[in-house]
Amino acid sequence: MKARRRQNGDKTVVSRLGTIPPPPHPLHRTEPLPWQNIKSAIDDPEAHNRVEAIIRSESYRLAIQDPSFLDRDDVRGPRLEVDYLKPELLLRQHGIEGTIVVFGSTRICEPEAAQRNLGALRAAAEGHPDAGSLMRLRVAERILEKARFYEIARDLGREVGRSNRAHPQQSVVIMTGSGPGIMEAANRGAFDVGARSVGLNISLPHEQFPNPYVSPDLCFCVHYFGIRKLHFLIRAKALVVFPGGFGTLDELFETLTLIQTRKIKPIPIVLVGEEFWRRAIDIDFLVEEGVVDPEDRDLFWYAETGQEIWDDILNWHAATGAPLFPPISTNLGR
Repeated sequence: MKARRRQNGDKTVVSRLGTIPPPPHPLHRTEPLPWQNIKSAIDDPEAHNRVEAIIRSESYRLAIQDPSFLDRDDVRGPRLEVDYLKPELLLRQHGIEGTIVVFGSTRICEPEAAQRNLGALRAAAEGHPDAGSLMRLRVAERILEKARFYEIARDLGREVGRSNRAHPQQSVVIMTGSGPGIMEAANRGAFDVGARSVGLNISLPHEQFPNPYVSPDLCFCVHYFGIRKLHFLIRAKALVVFPGGFGTLDELFETLTLIQTRKIKPIPIVLVGEEFWRRAIDIDFLVEEGVVDPEDRDLFWYAETGQEIWDDILNWHAATGAPLFPPISTNLGR
């Protein structure tokens, strides 16, 4: 059978079966379909109002556009899934393979801010000190003393950022909970040297704003603490824990438990500020009481500077035979 030729705009279409019709428009039609119009008012004057009422009803709303439906207890499973999937898929998309997770108090601010806060409290208490103001002064003085940890966390962020930028894949980054204090400092250190960093914020009744130093396309807000904890550890190459309160202790002890039970592979855990941690957690006492095994004292160690923390993490990974940053090949082939 002879091929037929047909002009289609500027192109000639050849067919062995006959004339090929032009491709239809991907969206628009020449003639509307019957269901694209509401029933005529000629046939039923109330049809339009009834259709509008149907469209406005909650049942008609698309599930993904229906907050009241998505917030039901029965839909918790899908909520957990998408809460996990969004950060996971975007972290993959950006090539994030490993994280140095930094925890610590939101209340430990940079030294200048701590000094300003203390000065304001002293001025407010001048002339009429009471028990409350004196206690706030004592706390502010302690926070100023601990403000050095802000600088240490910032130094660590710089060290990780520099090492990451020096490696072709740039796949190991700082990850924090996205908030202020120690978290801000670690993200800020990476920001200082032009490196990426991740923030995992959490939706709370009293909103926590992300700190301004997280990479915008790597800052996430999740609903469930459990999903947040999963993302903290699923790529973790180290956990660095600065002085902190309930949240910091929660993350530390959960990670220690997971490693103790070998639910996850061991990772280096560095507690920054030995004096603080030995008073906050008396591990020797727990061992002596028989509720913790002696070997579990070796699941973590102490450090005091950003450089020391980073060197220890690199040495720990090298000792496992799997360096955190594999040597860059200089073999250009033959």
